[in-house]
Amino acid sequence: MKQFSEACEQNKSPILAVLREAFRDARCILEIGSGTGQHAVHFARHLPHLHWQPSDRPENHASINAWIGESSLANLSPPLELDVTAEDWPQQAFDGVFSANTAHIMNWPAVRCMFAGIGRLLVDDGVFCLYGPFNYHNAYTSPSNARFDDWLRSRDPESGVRNFEDLDALARAAGMQLQADYEMPVNNRLLVWVKRQDTKQPP
Repeated sequence: MKQFSEACEQNKSPILAVLREAFRDARCILEIGSGTGQHAVHFARHLPHLHWQPSDRPENHASINAWIGESSLANLSPPLELDVTAEDWPQQAFDGVFSANTAHIMNWPAVRCMFAGIGRLLVDDGVFCLYGPFNYHNAYTSPSNARFDDWLRSRDPESGVRNFEDLDALARAAGMQLQADYEMPVNNRLLVWVKRQDTKQPP
């Protein structure tokens, strides 16, 4: 049941370095698309001031629960069932949201739903951190990202590496303002938005 992702193992430390600052004043974090559960355990262990709430579709819960059970961390909850396109998002508010390697797997309507949902549940001054590969001005940042995009679209034509400017427009429509854009290993980025009362714009 317990699954392992080499990508999670390789990127967890660089991501943690950013989250230490981004979530410095946060207390309750929702992770969207927790996957194997490795990130949830690593970040909850090294950010003990946070309560970490994983979430994913039911088929991934067994691995997440296996990692959580082995960790015995008090600040880590069992995963919530969350399909970003569904209406039954968590009712509680969060002061932070984290998601890694999800936007390029989802189709575009699902990405839109994810940003809108995050905008609803984030408190004012809440922080959304999104990790993954992104294009800028519709251009790939590396040949490897171009190859990765081709591979993604061969599996699912509605998936693919997303354009930063399109994601930022969704964030602004959901009331979030870009705070930082960090360069990460292997041609990835970590985008940080903050929810502001005066940011929301028409989609």
